[in-house]
Amino acid sequence: MATGVDERPVRVVDAPLAPPAENLGLLSVFRRRYLLKLLVQREISGRYSNSILGVFWSYINPLTQFCVYWLFMGKIMGADKGMDNYPVHLFAGLVIVHFFTETFGAGTRSLLGNKGLLKKMAMPKEMFPVASMLVSLYHLVPATIILVVVCLLSGWKPTWEAVPSLFLALGIVMALGTALALVFSLANVFFRDFGSAVNILTNYIRFGVPMMYPFSMIEGALGDKSWIYLLNPISDAVLLFQQAFWVGVTPNPEKTAAEHLPEHLWLFGLAAFGVSLVLLVIGQLIFSKHENKIPERLT
Repeated sequence: MATGVDERPVRVVDAPLAPPAENLGLLSVFRRRYLLKLLVQREISGRYSNSILGVFWSYINPLTQFCVYWLFMGKIMGADKGMDNYPVHLFAGLVIVHFFTETFGAGTRSLLGNKGLLKKMAMPKEMFPVASMLVSLYHLVPATIILVVVCLLSGWKPTWEAVPSLFLALGIVMALGTALALVFSLANVFFRDFGSAVNILTNYIRFGVPMMYPFSMIEGALGDKSWIYLLNPISDAVLLFQQAFWVGVTPNPEKTAAEHLPEHLWLFGLAAFGVSLVLLVIGQLIFSKHENKIPERLT
């Protein structure tokens, strides 16, 4: 006969309560790859919502920038004199520079732009600068496809250095861009001036790398001190990207590399990648130290 009393035995678990999952910074971000993927998809779809051309703007933007630089720097200012296939030289530099500036700029704005999610969901806050870098990487693909097509139409003869140069350049920009995005996104939460400062800074980056002019021009101006110019990791990434694409479309790749690329480009490139990784670690440490103050600053 039913008594209405639950006679099932009570199970007692004698175990300590588990602490909340520890935030391991960037490691935690990639442990939650599904959430990161959703965040990247949200950013991409949000950017092209209510747009007629949609993702085709990823092709149009680099092409219009190339036309402007080629017209004013190549034709009017005469930067293309004495250079073989200057348009590819310019466009190769433009592609990798745009990848960096977009990562840096969007990453700096990422925390403020997602303050609604930050208040509602418990997730590693580093996820937002990382997602901005991955969105920029997504936009890099169309521009790189255009660059490859142009190179093939120009009689591209890839050298053995093309593929490793490409990946080393990407590695430098991904690491350095994410490092700066972590620090500046944090700083932008405390002082909104940093968002405007980054916009101004990125304008100078385009002129501080051998994109619109060859590195040989720097060697002619600085002589033995031209190595100072290569202390800028973005300069090394641009030269590596040009080594991957531009050198192979010139009539004499070996002569082009000897005349317009630094002698120890690989050494500078690997050093730049190492420095970028160190800066990424430092950026993570700075971010982790102050991230608990972010929610109160977003109110």
